[in-house]
Amino acid sequence: MAESPVTLIRRLGFHWETTDPFLFCAHHKDDFPAGNNRLGPVTSLSGRNMGNDFTLKDGFRMYHGQTVPGFPSHPHRGFETVTIVLKGFVDHSDSHGASGRYGNGDVQWMTAGSGLQHAEMFPLLNKEDRNPAELFQVWLNLPASRKFSAPFYKMLWAEEIPVINEKDTSGKDVIIRIISGQYREISALEPAPDSWAADAENEVAIWLVTLEAGAEWTLPAARGKVSRMLYHYEGSGLTVAGYSIPEYHCCKLTSTPHLTIRNGNTEGRFLLLQGKPIEEPVVQYGPFVMNSEEEIRNAFRDYRATQFGGWPWDRSDPVHGPEPVRFARYSDGSYSEPSVE
Repeated sequence: MAESPVTLIRRLGFHWETTDPFLFCAHHKDDFPAGNNRLGPVTSLSGRNMGNDFTLKDGFRMYHGQTVPGFPSHPHRGFETVTIVLKGFVDHSDSHGASGRYGNGDVQWMTAGSGLQHAEMFPLLNKEDRNPAELFQVWLNLPASRKFSAPFYKMLWAEEIPVINEKDTSGKDVIIRIISGQYREISALEPAPDSWAADAENEVAIWLVTLEAGAEWTLPAARGKVSRMLYHYEGSGLTVAGYSIPEYHCCKLTSTPHLTIRNGNTEGRFLLLQGKPIEEPVVQYGPFVMNSEEEIRNAFRDYRATQFGGWPWDRSDPVHGPEPVRFARYSDGSYSEPSVE
C-alpha cells in the first residue's frame, strides 16, 4: 500500500511543531498601538505580566520586554535562528557589538554557534497610528561538527530575496518567496556559511507561498529523503493532495511525490519548512541545543564564566533611534543596508 502523502494534520499553537533539522517555529502577530518617545506602547501596560507577557491583550503582547516589546538580552548556543519579518521592525544587538534594524520583508540569518547573547526588540516607530507587527522565527539545528562555529549573522534584505510570481492553469497568481533552497532554477540568497542550509545536498527550503483565491499549485518532489512541514497560517479551504488543511493548522508531508495544493475562496498563505534530517541526538535546555547532557552543562558553565563575550550595551533592550532606517552593523566593523535602485 502506498504511503499517504499527508501523514499528520494538527492545529497550530503558539509554538509550532517542527521536524529535524528544524527545532522550533513561532509566529508572532501583534497589533501594537502608537509608540511613545521611548519606542514602547503609548497605552497603559497595567494588567500585564510584565517580563513574561505572552497573553494577547488589547491586540498585542510585550513578551519579555518591560518598556519596548520584544526579547531583551539572552544567550544561545548550538543552533541558528532565521527571523522573517513580514510587518514591523526588529532591532538586533549582540554581545559581539553587532547591531541592526530590519523589517517589512527582511530576514535575519544568525548562527549562534559557540555562543552569543543577543536582544530582539520591536520598536514602535509610528507615533501617530498603530504599529502592526508580524514575524516568524525559525530555529535550525547545527550538526555536531558545527555546534562551535564562530557566531555570525547576515541580512537577507527584502529587495534582494527572490520572489517568483507564477500563473496557474486558470491564470490565478501563485507567489513563492524563497528564503532558503531552490525552486525550479531560482536559488535563494546564500545563508550563513556554517549553516546546514549552506550545503545544497541538504535541500533546506524555507518558502513563503501566497495563493490567490481558487489558485492551484504543485509542490515539487524533493530530490532525496527530507522532512517537510506545511503551515497554513492564513486563509480557508486549502487542500493538499486532497486533504483539507484548515486555517492555522500544519501538515507533515512525504518528500517524494509532487503534491497538488488547491486554495479556497480567499487568499491563502502558508510557510513551508523542508530539509534533510541531521539525525543526531538533540538535547535542548532553554536557549542551548547540543548533543548531550554534558554539553548542556558545559554551555551553562561557559556562559556563567564568559557571558559569551559580555554585554557591551548600556541596557538589556537596546533600540536604535526613532527613524525607520534599516541597517546592519557587523562585529568586524562592516556595514550594510538595503540596496536602492
